[in-house]
Amino acid sequence: MPTLAPVALDDKYTLASGRIYLSGIQALVRLPIMQVQRDRAAGLNTGGFISGYRGSPVGGYDEALWAAGRHLAEHQVRFQPGLNEDLAATAVWGSQQVNLYPGAKVDGVCGIWYGKGPGVDRSMDVIKHANAAGSSRHGGVLLVAGDDHAAQSSTLPHQSDQLLAGAMLPILNPANVQDYLDMGLYGFALSRFSGCWVGFKAISETIESSASVYVDPARVRIVTPEFAMPPGGLNIRWPDPGVDAERRLHGPRMAAVAAFARANPVDHTVIDAPQARFGIFATGKAYLDARQALSDLGIDEARARQLGIRVRKVGLTWPLEEDGARRFAQGLQDVLVVEEKAAFVEAQLVRLLYNLPAGSRPSVVGKLDEERRVLLKSEGDLAPLLVARAIVARLARLGLADDALRERMDRLEGFERHTQALALPAVQRTPFFCSGCPHNTSTKLPEGSRGMAGIGCHSMVVWQPARRTATYSAMGGEGAAWIGQAPFSADTHVFQNLGDGTYAHSGLLAIRAAARPASTSPTRSLYRRSMTGSSRRGSFTVPVRRGCMTGAGGHHRHRQAESAQVTDAAGRRRPPPPPARPGSASCRGPACGADLRPDLRGRETPAAQARRGAIRRAGASATVCEGCASSNRLLQSAAGRRLTKR
Repeated sequence: MPTLAPVALDDKYTLASGRIYLSGIQALVRLPIMQVQRDRAAGLNTGGFISGYRGSPVGGYDEALWAAGRHLAEHQVRFQPGLNEDLAATAVWGSQQVNLYPGAKVDGVCGIWYGKGPGVDRSMDVIKHANAAGSSRHGGVLLVAGDDHAAQSSTLPHQSDQLLAGAMLPILNPANVQDYLDMGLYGFALSRFSGCWVGFKAISETIESSASVYVDPARVRIVTPEFAMPPGGLNIRWPDPGVDAERRLHGPRMAAVAAFARANPVDHTVIDAPQARFGIFATGKAYLDARQALSDLGIDEARARQLGIRVRKVGLTWPLEEDGARRFAQGLQDVLVVEEKAAFVEAQLVRLLYNLPAGSRPSVVGKLDEERRVLLKSEGDLAPLLVARAIVARLARLGLADDALRERMDRLEGFERHTQALALPAVQRTPFFCSGCPHNTSTKLPEGSRGMAGIGCHSMVVWQPARRTATYSAMGGEGAAWIGQAPFSADTHVFQNLGDGTYAHSGLLAIRAAARPASTSPTRSLYRRSMTGSSRRGSFTVPVRRGCMTGAGGHHRHRQAESAQVTDAAGRRRPPPPPARPGSASCRGPACGADLRPDLRGRETPAAQARRGAIRRAGASATVCEGCASSNRLLQSAAGRRLTKR
């Protein structure tokens, strides 16, 4: 009888080779460890530095890094979360400057920056400067851009590709967890060779998935291409005038990226046919959608060869590897580009093939067909059924769609109709705050007032009409909208909600703007302690400190620590607060009740005592808890008995 290999939870970070089961988040934790291991095998003494700002789909990355702290430390990998995204990007930029100075303790530092799409937006100034400056010879940088394509936890759907290409960062688009490790290692090598920072696309469907993957650090065989380096090389240097940096970036660095992509199989053709007429050019998660669509249509590799189908998986989505793309298109009559969101890869492929002779130039479609009809939508996200429809439509145009293929497509459409017919009527449940969350009460307004929301879970107040709060801003801009409204509005003031996480991130500037004489926007700082993605290490500030800082900003300190319906220590209901004075700041506490409850033996932890003392000094009640789910989880007994509100 075969014996099972011993398995431990730490295998995902300690197993030297073989297969392990891990998530996309955990793969990004292991990635710098594997790079340092490769460097040690090559005789290099390198370290790693990771910084960024949490937010879905990379919201759990910091928690996983903290949990793996011991393993990271063993490989000289340091994690330092950023106060906001652009400061984190600057810190990663600094990691590439280590070897510009005497006293460097390592040969180089491999850096990782992470953030969700809006964080990429706000950090582009830093990213452009850092990419122009370049990576270090034995360092390299991956920029993990968390794109929320379907706006599952964002105010808008997001696609970072165009911004990163505008800053001239090569972009990798992994399709699965194995790609996170393999392409991550290619990314560090590309960054070192070319001197560029390398974008690394992360979407929810991939980063939140799990798989059994191979983890041998030597699995990826990286080829260093023959390339004539310019004087001084391509990596970071000082001094480095801006015009010289631009010339190097646009010329030899892009040439180095192209040479690396030609020499290494970041892109590769996965299915080919001797007399191929139809090609599928796919990337990232959309590549998996295309493979699933082929499977649903009954098209395996043998059937694809029979039909004359060629399929290429694109890993480097900018700049496209030109020689491989031209070889892929050779002999084809039609190419379908399968990608999510806007036509990013499609536009590059069209431009690349445009000047080919007419007899050897295939038609290229993706988002729209020749009649401008939608093939693959650019809004939301894709699904295999949508891709299957597009494949069948293009094969039919070439006369390659036989009866068997049409029958399979009709069957898929029948499944879809049946599924929709069985679907229960949509139950609309208005999102609301957790039981016990201070936002239940801190978002209430004095009678006759109106408020504006901001970024954070407190923004769910906009779905509660009785609380008279509407519209939101980008993170850190809370209150600035009133500056433009005030001169043309009969209202004398509005309330602006501002979460404590946003305050620490960038909201203090908005308070300073609202404190200027022309502004009449009271700012309500909603203190909850925990921030999106984590409650263990959430807040960077406490109300007492925030009060001092807002006071130093030059405006009126109006501290109303409680709002309507919050009880004091004696259980008495406090009256609603009076209308705030223009330009004032209001700290609304306390922290979540789960953080302030004693343990099962009636004792408080030192951390809970410190938090309770800080909130008490701010004048807030420290006894609020409504038995929320977090409280129950924290107070669950060893026997599994769930404790409820005392």
